Amino acid sequence: YGHVASVPLGSPEAARSLMDVACDRVAATDDELACLRTVRGIAPSFVALMLDTSGAEQASWPLAGIPSRARISADGTLVATTSFVTGHSYATVGFSTETVIRGADGSDHGNLEDFTLTIDGAPFTAVDRNFWGVTFADDTTFYATASSGGRMWLVRGDLNARTLTSVAEGVECPSLSPDGTRIAFKHTASGSGPTVHWQPAILDLSTGEVELLPETRSVDDQIEWLDDTTILYGMPREGVPGDTDVWALAADGSAAPKVFLEQAWSPSVVRAAQ
Repeated sequence: YGHVASVPLGSPEAARSLMDVACDRVAATDDELACLRTVRGIAPSFVALMLDTSGAEQASWPLAGIPSRARISADGTLVATTSFVTGHSYATVGFSTETVIRGADGSDHGNLEDFTLTIDGAPFTAVDRNFWGVTFADDTTFYATASSGGRMWLVRGDLNARTLTSVAEGVECPSLSPDGTRIAFKHTASGSGPTVHWQPAILDLSTGEVELLPETRSVDDQIEWLDDTTILYGMPREGVPGDTDVWALAADGSAAPKVFLEQAWSPSVVRAAQ
């Protein structure tokens, strides 16, 4: 029922440690947890919570709409959230998102729509631009998806300068590898709108080369890296509406996907402090 659970990295089949908190999306470090949550009611509301490892609330703030994506910087000082302002998924024609970066204490570092956007070296100010799927490189640098007019770009963000600069086209829901050299993302393999089919892919940041990975099902998730060689993502369980599993896939395409965590969603790998 969406309760936060954890297992040892080396033993994902081990008994789960459960927290008494339910979330739609989670992101975690070794001492804190970001929880995006739908508060049920006659008029549902949406909230982001920062929790410590015991589940005690440290900070909270409202979200503009349905929770979609969450990421925490490696040192736990920054939190990025994406929510749907209109529409319920990225497959919905005419969807709109709000992506905000905050400090772990709830302090506001800005909505990406207010950053200066540069596409292919020129200022870009189209009113239909959307942003989602932040992944942090460090305390000032991050990557995200920008879109407008049916096109999408991977953009590099500078939190201090409040700028977003295009890096590559066609990269959606980026996730930076632990070694900082590659971006895992969902590639639009076919279709559009409600018929879109997404395939996991890897972008080499130094060469710009893209490798499509051997997954035939459509992957609608922001991929997480288990380590520098393996990616993780959530998938609906076939034939069981509402059930999901987390799958693992070799980042070099050398093996077929396999189940990593049964009955799970929104994986977040907690790495040892550097």
